[in-house]
Amino acid sequence: MNIREQVLSFLDCCDEIFKCKFIMATTKIKDILKCIVNCPELYRLFEAVTQNFNYPEVKPQCLISVNDGVYPRSYVVLPQTLGNRLAFIFCLLVEFDKGTLSFNDFLRKYFPEDGSYFASHRAFCNTIIKPLQEAVSQVFAEELSAPAPENNAHVVRSDAKKSQFVSAILLAVSEEIAFVRESAIPADDKNDGIKILSALAQAVKNEDGDLIEALTFGYDYFVLYHKCASNGVASLVQAIANFKELISV
Repeated sequence: MNIREQVLSFLDCCDEIFKCKFIMATTKIKDILKCIVNCPELYRLFEAVTQNFNYPEVKPQCLISVNDGVYPRSYVVLPQTLGNRLAFIFCLLVEFDKGTLSFNDFLRKYFPEDGSYFASHRAFCNTIIKPLQEAVSQVFAEELSAPAPENNAHVVRSDAKKSQFVSAILLAVSEEIAFVRESAIPADDKNDGIKILSALAQAVKNEDGDLIEALTFGYDYFVLYHKCASNGVASLVQAIANFKELISV
């Protein structure tokens, strides 16, 4: 399967959880995890986002329980950044699959709704599965919007190490675009920054070393001029430098 087919297969698996009866939900979660393992691009994406992700530390920040003196309540708050959101949801699904976290108990605690499992299951899907679909769709937006290619001349080669770099860079670029959108710089300048980042992502996919270098320099200038350096921009630049070394061999 090409990248587009892999992502569509994954999104279909996610849709199945919405459609299934509550009693089949854990089976469908297992199917999602199998799909990730069996689709190389998705596997590399989730490998990249979980590599330095501290799930035990982030988990209590996302699974909130409060008692305001009237009645205790619990709810889920997903991480703000795209990478951490993907990593947290993935680790949560793995817990359900392994049985270290009871899916039934989780629904009762964090999605009590009207007391029925049907309503709780629906709320879980809207809060956890839908953001998972949206995040993956955002990372692979270009592949999903384009028709299936007849030839692979401009598709990133399937070399494992190279594909891992590409997935990590595309994820970092998506997060950088989100950072620029939310920044306080003028709207026109935001659009310029987003155009640079989008072109950089495409250059990485095409393994165009000269264009990657030019766009990286352009974005460096953009960041310095607007004084809008994100926490992840240094890692992005380093990942791009490593990728350039790899494709120049």
